Amino acid sequence: MLSLNGSSFLKCRGVGTRSRGSQWRGAAAARPVLVRCGGGRRGEGNGRGMAMESTHEEVEELMNPKNTVGGGVEDTYGEDRATEDQLVTPWTVSVASGYSMLRDPRHNKGLAFTEKERDSHYLRGLLPPAVVSQELQEKKLMHNLRQYKVPLQRYMAMMDLQERNERLFYKLLIDNVEELLPVVYTPTVGEACQKYGSIFGRPQGLYVSLKEKGKILEVLRNWPERNIQVIVVTDGERILGLGDLGCQGMGIPVGKLSLYTALGGLRPSACLPVTIDVGTNNEQLLNDEFYIGLRQRRATGQEYADLLHEFMCAVKQNYGEKVLIQFEDFANHNAFDLLAKYSKTHLVFNDDIQGTASVVLAGLVAALNLVGGTLAEHTYLFLGAGEAGTGIAELIALEMSRQTSAPIEECRKKIWLVDSKGLIVSSRKESLQHFKKPWAHEHEPIKNLLGAVQAIKPTVLIGTSGVGRTFTKDVVEAMASFNKRPIILSLSNPTSQSECTAEEAYTWSKGRAIFASGSPFDPVEYEGKIFVPGQANNAYIFPGFGLGLVISGAIRVHDDMLLAASEALAQQVTQENFDKGLIYPPFTNIRKISAKIAANVAAKAYELGLASRLPRPENLVKYAESCMYSPHYRSYR
Repeated sequence: MLSLNGSSFLKCRGVGTRSRGSQWRGAAAARPVLVRCGGGRRGEGNGRGMAMESTHEEVEELMNPKNTVGGGVEDTYGEDRATEDQLVTPWTVSVASGYSMLRDPRHNKGLAFTEKERDSHYLRGLLPPAVVSQELQEKKLMHNLRQYKVPLQRYMAMMDLQERNERLFYKLLIDNVEELLPVVYTPTVGEACQKYGSIFGRPQGLYVSLKEKGKILEVLRNWPERNIQVIVVTDGERILGLGDLGCQGMGIPVGKLSLYTALGGLRPSACLPVTIDVGTNNEQLLNDEFYIGLRQRRATGQEYADLLHEFMCAVKQNYGEKVLIQFEDFANHNAFDLLAKYSKTHLVFNDDIQGTASVVLAGLVAALNLVGGTLAEHTYLFLGAGEAGTGIAELIALEMSRQTSAPIEECRKKIWLVDSKGLIVSSRKESLQHFKKPWAHEHEPIKNLLGAVQAIKPTVLIGTSGVGRTFTKDVVEAMASFNKRPIILSLSNPTSQSECTAEEAYTWSKGRAIFASGSPFDPVEYEGKIFVPGQANNAYIFPGFGLGLVISGAIRVHDDMLLAASEALAQQVTQENFDKGLIYPPFTNIRKISAKIAANVAAKAYELGLASRLPRPENLVKYAESCMYSPHYRSYR
């Protein structure tokens, strides 16, 4: 039944064989057998391979034991007789048996197969006699995971589970989201990417490299799924705050799409992780014998642009107009250009620019319940003027403009940015990158963050620099000196790159700071009071945002959709959360939160005339919930 093309070849662990008594293991004599060869796809006759259905008798003749190697199954295709230099065709002859079912992560239930299913699907003897529930499997696995002391070991165990039993993986992640989110995504995924070459086992996505130039459409067609709704793609140049990790950045798309399913309810089969490999400038990786990517310096300029354009065109040709392409962890100089170029022709979204902005705006709107005032009445200072910093700043200005009807240029004047050269001011305008120029205001030059804090006197301090421990004691104390409740958002990932810790923010501000971070921190006790730091995690937004685009059949992303997502998230913060100093709701309710975000985004898509799925459902929240993937086991006939 298996065709050894692409993914099937990688998953093949053996073929159906028969015993000396000519009885097929796991197969009824009357069951049809599918013999497949080479790279042909089901139903295709393109010369690249062929498929033919054979009766059991024909296969018996094909597998006649005469001339067998060592008395086993006949070496029909010469694989055992071949030397390493000889070419063989990767044929397989197999039967739809329990053995193959146990090795299919989408259908495998392990010991949860019922007695009836074990009879119907030839599973007798392939499993121990015990029948257990999915809940007991989950309990056992969580117990095992908690025995690991090293986060990377937990990550690897979760990835192994995903490859073995898909539904149990998502059941675990959904039911234990607050505990496992830091395992499958930041901060642990950062370490996983750094060591991806060493821990690499089975490929989990598509690798498109310069070697595939001119053949990217063919590469996409090697992926077994046809109905793709979301693609997360990276070129690995700016992975979290860790820099250029090249091909090993694949851990990011894999992790993001796991969250699309667990938190947003997108079907796993509708998600495609992609890494564009154009080389790496990371010398350590280039000299690492276990590195899995191209061993060359990064391609730039026209060569880079041509490869990305071919990829974008191939995606649209293969999957259609409504597939969402999420750009992830591209370096600043490419991220803005790609988003600007393809937002007019494709359904594209940059989580670093737009997703982060939407999450932070939601937190700020919620924080107003604690500090009072409107967005326009506060002053904002950013450390970091890259994708995240300028993206957040622009969305804040856009929402200010919407609330006050003031021109966006005026609203931008309430927002100041500091980069590696100091405060961005108008005297630097000629030397600034284009995405920084809107934030160059009239002011004397200031070289450091502390000086900027003392001069600007912001009510909100936001860190997106990717440089750890830059919110020093002096900076936090300065914020606390002229703000009763300073808002301090330390957003850089992973934890090691956070501008300050939760403990530092609460201690240095004498317990007055409203704090949230990009990576999780444990609760902090200060002077007898427990402070629970919030996490401004993009996972609040992008799963629900993507679901909203999918259920509405949106063809383009509009800024108003991001504002709609922020509004929906901010509305989920309760008084109980505020009492703990939280400006984000707990992740335990994330699926309900995602459904409400999806409904808001979909409603905006219909309002803007960008939705193609008609008629519009009456209750978008219920519709979003009904579209969500369920991790519970299915019963098989």
